Amino acid sequence: MEDNRSDIPSDERSNEPVNDRKNGRMRMVAVGATALALIGISIPFVWQADATPSALTATVTPASSHEPAAAQDDGGSCMANAKPANWDFKLKDLNGKEVELASFRDPNKVVLLNFWATWCGPCKAEIPGFVELQEKYRDKLTIIGYSVDDTAEPAKKYADQYKMNYPVLLGEGREDVQDAYGPVWGIPASFIISKDGKVCRKHMGIAPKAVFEKEIVALM
Repeated sequence: MEDNRSDIPSDERSNEPVNDRKNGRMRMVAVGATALALIGISIPFVWQADATPSALTATVTPASSHEPAAAQDDGGSCMANAKPANWDFKLKDLNGKEVELASFRDPNKVVLLNFWATWCGPCKAEIPGFVELQEKYRDKLTIIGYSVDDTAEPAKKYADQYKMNYPVLLGEGREDVQDAYGPVWGIPASFIISKDGKVCRKHMGIAPKAVFEKEIVALM
């Protein structure tokens, strides 16, 4: 067979295998870089695959946003600038019954008011701890779950699923309650109210059960 490369100078022909290898390596590097870029782009969409648009608006505030111990007095049980809780609201429970928030005020009990929603992952993580605390301190503690934007049907289903042994109130369209205790920029948000009605501790974001328990017991 006739060598069609006979008109190519011998020094250029001798470099062809080297150039082919270089070009091959460059193609492999380019393919690899493209694959990595595609993976990097796809990761956020995979992470959000099971999230609803509402869920993505929820925020989890870092631990530094929780009220620091330095702002406390009375043996560390209550913030130095604690203000009276606002009880002047009427809300519906899971059965559609109108309930006065003040009906949960008891001079013998600490109140933990928790702002949550069924679509909020961090809220879901806190609930088992709340169930345990309510059971353990049922004679000295009242936990109130305040569902910020759920209707009764999904909230009730969720409460049954997680065996929530404390009252759940519906706050859909009730920004006035959030304003009274906030501003509440994200959920979960929890407010621990002393027996004399002061908002002694605030948690804007998820917090461990042990932290809640320590703060609640200090107010008993």
